[in-house]
Amino acid sequence: MADETIKTDVQLSMATDLKKPRSKKAPELPILERRNWLIHLHYIHKDYETCKAIIKEQLHETQGMCEYAVYVQALIMRLEGKIQQSLELFQSCAILNPKSSDNLKQVARSLFLLGKHKAAIEVYNEAARLNQKDWEISHNLGVCYIYTKDFKSAEDQLNLALKLNKHDLTFMMLGKMHLLQGDTEKAIEVYKSAVEFSPENTELLTTLGLLYMQLGKYQKAFEHLGNALTYDPNNFKAILAAGSMMQTHGDYDVAMNKYRVAAYGVPESPPLWNNIGMCFFGKKKYVAAISCLKRANYLSPFDWKILYNLGLVHLTMQQYASAFHFLSAAINLRPRMSELYMLLAVALTNLDDADNACRSYEQAVQLDKLINPLVNLNFAVFLYNQGDKKAALLQYLEMERKVIAQVDNNSNTEFDPELIEMAQKMGAALQAGENLYWSKPGKDGKSSQRSSSSKPSSSQQPLGTNQALGQAMSSAAGYNKGMQITAGYEVDSTLSAPTDAPGDEDEVEVAEPAKPKAAVE
Repeated sequence: MADETIKTDVQLSMATDLKKPRSKKAPELPILERRNWLIHLHYIHKDYETCKAIIKEQLHETQGMCEYAVYVQALIMRLEGKIQQSLELFQSCAILNPKSSDNLKQVARSLFLLGKHKAAIEVYNEAARLNQKDWEISHNLGVCYIYTKDFKSAEDQLNLALKLNKHDLTFMMLGKMHLLQGDTEKAIEVYKSAVEFSPENTELLTTLGLLYMQLGKYQKAFEHLGNALTYDPNNFKAILAAGSMMQTHGDYDVAMNKYRVAAYGVPESPPLWNNIGMCFFGKKKYVAAISCLKRANYLSPFDWKILYNLGLVHLTMQQYASAFHFLSAAINLRPRMSELYMLLAVALTNLDDADNACRSYEQAVQLDKLINPLVNLNFAVFLYNQGDKKAALLQYLEMERKVIAQVDNNSNTEFDPELIEMAQKMGAALQAGENLYWSKPGKDGKSSQRSSSSKPSSSQQPLGTNQALGQAMSSAAGYNKGMQITAGYEVDSTLSAPTDAPGDEDEVEVAEPAKPKAAVE
């Protein structure tokens, strides 16, 4: 009986279990972010086609509500150059998540790339209200203000960015902003602070060296350029700058060794071939100089410095028609440079076109107010040879006024010996008097023997025949460096999400010293 009772209880229990309703499996609901990891994986591996396919599926499932998928799709669009489409997608992200400063930063970034800087500033300011301690927002605002020429606001934003987070890129932009304003001293202070913060950054060291070169502080320039080459022996900019400085001081062989190293890295560089050409010019190897300068001109046909140098070399070789050709081309590119008109006048004089030579000299004098005594000296020689002694004397007195002004401003000013010799001859020929500056003997009492103009002058023969300038430039020892510093206006976009490519770069030209010397880059 007991066994039957147990069986009955078990049967009843089984029957009860069968009567209970079984739990059903939960339906699969669409999860908005379930493929985000896969999208991210393909994006960082730069497998953009697969990434776009996965994004398409994800957006189809979520009916376009997946913020991350839209965000990455916008980044890919930007990388493909479709800036307007990427802007629209980033705006969609901002609608999906209006509290995200990252979305607003990317909207502003796209506006910046489209050249809409004022609109970008507005969006960046809105992002700054959401996140007031973001270095990237302050830095990019500073860059946008630079483009709108609001340098005061740019300086405030860049200094704020440095307070939030010291970064090499911000230091560089702040320095370049001062250079755009023509304040080299402030730019140097900024770059010095940057080098103290990041002593191994070769770009900062090279730029600081170039600025010291521009100011004529060659010892400090050499120190910083040497440090840059210590960290990166193949740094093209530093090699070119160091070689140019050696070339400036007449060390042509050492400079050529430097340029030989640079040629392995950048064999098609116009500034490199320009400087090599002027090294040959300084060594009086004129055919080799023209060959190198022609190659530089082929690589960069609109660089006025190369055309200037070609005109100078042809003048020295007494190929006046070729000199006229290259100097005319340089004037078309640099119409406000008095030295070009002066050299053109020398070429025209030797081509027996006195009328146009006189017009060219007048234009040179009009453009050159306080800088270059050679302009007035050559004009005085020209007028004297044309028989107009009264006008020649006026130009001679103007030349002396410029010389005295330069000496007063800098007591260490040195002039080319041939300029001194020709000025003394001119003063004697014009009977200018012994109280004038150039009537006194030169400091060293020596005169240059490089030019045909060093022959004794007399009233029976033409004085100098306008060769003083062309021959005075026949040595590269006195050349000044005409520098260009590349200023990259980058809007950085470092994000916690995938990052996009860096921005484009523009060139900002630093003001060059206007002296009648060959342009060495």
